[in-house]
Amino acid sequence: MNNGQLLLAINVGSSSLKINVWEVDGSQALVMLEARGIGAEHGTIAENNQVVARHAVADHEMALNELLQRVPDADRIACIGHRVVHGGSRYRSSVWLDDAVVEDLQSLVSLSPLHQPPALAVIRACRRRFPGVAQAAVFDTAFHATLPARAATYAITVAWRDAGVRRYGFHGIACADVVMQLGQELRERAIILHLGAGCSATAVLRGKSIDTTMGFTPLEGLVMATRGGDIDPGAVLYVQRELGLSPQEMERVLNQESGLLALSGASADMRDLLQSRDEQAVLAVEIFCYRAAKAVGALAVALGGLEQIIFSGGIGEHSAVVRARIGALLQGMALAIDDGANAAHAPIISSSSSAVELRVIAVDEGRQIALETIAMMADG
Repeated sequence: MNNGQLLLAINVGSSSLKINVWEVDGSQALVMLEARGIGAEHGTIAENNQVVARHAVADHEMALNELLQRVPDADRIACIGHRVVHGGSRYRSSVWLDDAVVEDLQSLVSLSPLHQPPALAVIRACRRRFPGVAQAAVFDTAFHATLPARAATYAITVAWRDAGVRRYGFHGIACADVVMQLGQELRERAIILHLGAGCSATAVLRGKSIDTTMGFTPLEGLVMATRGGDIDPGAVLYVQRELGLSPQEMERVLNQESGLLALSGASADMRDLLQSRDEQAVLAVEIFCYRAAKAVGALAVALGGLEQIIFSGGIGEHSAVVRARIGALLQGMALAIDDGANAAHAPIISSSSSAVELRVIAVDEGRQIALETIAMMADG
């Protein structure tokens, strides 16, 4: 590719859209654009982390159109990389998008109903708008393609397994960015504790994922903002039968009305809950931290030991209180937090006496999307 050409790294969330604009031969994003609150009464448009407009944004395609107006020299766009949450069993690495791939990804909507539909809407809009531009799908599941059978396989009937029901894992783009950032400083046995609106813990052995808390869909695992994580499937069947809920209603409740929101009865935002004295809010935070610490213990077994924990995601990066509470629950693993370093959000927050190094990392999924897309272009 020639110098001066641009790449768009597009990251679609359930109610957000981020576009990082890169020069293909550059080392950092030229412009970072973001729309938040998509579909809500109030939304924001930000450029380089500064809010530049406040108004309602009806849907992701409208958000895309508004953000693209702020892309400098749009005629220089040479390639586009899209984050896609679920790649199913077929897509174990990034792939160029064509009609057949888009149709395949449409068939996976039911596996990620919060993220896959808006991502596909943006992909289709970009393909219409830039018909001659190469576009790639970068999958959140790809980092976990290295899961061994003992971690990926559910104890279910062969017919279900043959239908593709297995643990796929998510937050893979974020995990890949953590591994890339740490480089030689990544310990042999590490756990990435990615805590945000979505939450997961991933066991990384010598740079490869060997187990993770999210499963067939992003519903499994830790307590999240509006997702409850692990739940007895018998309880789901019981509620559906007793209350007469449709599959669509069950899907809505499990994806959008559970987790911290359901526990607190008031907010899915950890910042609100930490400031509240309400008993339900206090319990919500306690459960959140307990489940995260419990997962670390389990994944330490998968790793055969533990040398490093990396906190990432909005909560993991910014909440010293949550990190401290999780650390306190893990003291039995000879782990100790330096309170001063933790309060200052230092890169390393473990004390000198800790047997496990504790780190805090700001993940940049846009960078990882860009790097993977650039690598694909270089490979032809």
